Amino acid sequence: MTAAYWYLDFAERQARGVSPTYERLARAVAGDDELLALLDTVPEPKRQPNLLFAVVQWLAGPVGDYGRFRAFVVSQWARVAAELRVRATQTNEIGRSALLLPVLAALPQPLALIEVGASAGLNLYPDRYSYRYGDVMLGSSGPQLDCAATGLTPPAALPEVVWRAGIDLNPLDITSPADRGWLEALIWPEHDHRRDRLRQAAAIAAADPPRLVRGDLVDELPALVAEAPADATRVVFHTSVLYQVPDPHRRAFIALTASLPVCWVAVEDPDIIEYADLPAPPGDGRHKNVLSLDGKPLAWTEGHGRSMSWFGA
Repeated sequence: MTAAYWYLDFAERQARGVSPTYERLARAVAGDDELLALLDTVPEPKRQPNLLFAVVQWLAGPVGDYGRFRAFVVSQWARVAAELRVRATQTNEIGRSALLLPVLAALPQPLALIEVGASAGLNLYPDRYSYRYGDVMLGSSGPQLDCAATGLTPPAALPEVVWRAGIDLNPLDITSPADRGWLEALIWPEHDHRRDRLRQAAAIAAADPPRLVRGDLVDELPALVAEAPADATRVVFHTSVLYQVPDPHRRAFIALTASLPVCWVAVEDPDIIEYADLPAPPGDGRHKNVLSLDGKPLAWTEGHGRSMSWFGA
């Protein structure tokens, strides 16, 4: 995939109607040969729109006007490229907990949660947030996560979580101002509600910091599963993570989940995890991920957890 195509696809299928600022930036970058040439000097996974825009925000650069944005990137390219090389899109979007909740609540309780690609671990607290699916409300504390769900009977209660841990190549410390600043830089400009939710979730996690293991998802997962209490349902989950994992290693991870005594819950792009007999997505032309349990697809989902279209049993 060329960088130009990546930015146009991002503008059309992810930012359109969701972030006018990022849609304008992405379309302009896609037609800017000089910026595209600069992006070609960093490894391909580091060229993605979300990462570039977040790095510019992290460096206190402008994103509201393309001319100023472009001038900043060109003049500060050494700093921008250095940050692109060492950072990742560890968005830790807690809205995705609303996508996971129907599956987690339906599993035998209590649960031991293991998140792969956990970032700061904020999605390890689905039992401490509040949710609204249409007219149905669950929970009474923490940030409220709204999800427009079709075809879904919302759960009647929150899951019971008795143990939680995560794995990440570069786990973020939710008590660190610098790490929290990077998480805020990853939030799109117009999304003040996401920034408010992040801060509320960060306060919950900081009061009871999650166990986060630094390392590779394949190497570290077996020991962490063995450590989890055997009298709980052990759940391995991840959301929009595997696209950052090289294909052979991704396949090794998927095979590993099938060999362990766990339930495997994924929210990923269907180009990343292939599913047989997948129904057509909702016809709005926007990018959709698939929610699945143990490799069985259940729903089409929006990337930040705003909506889901349930089709599974």
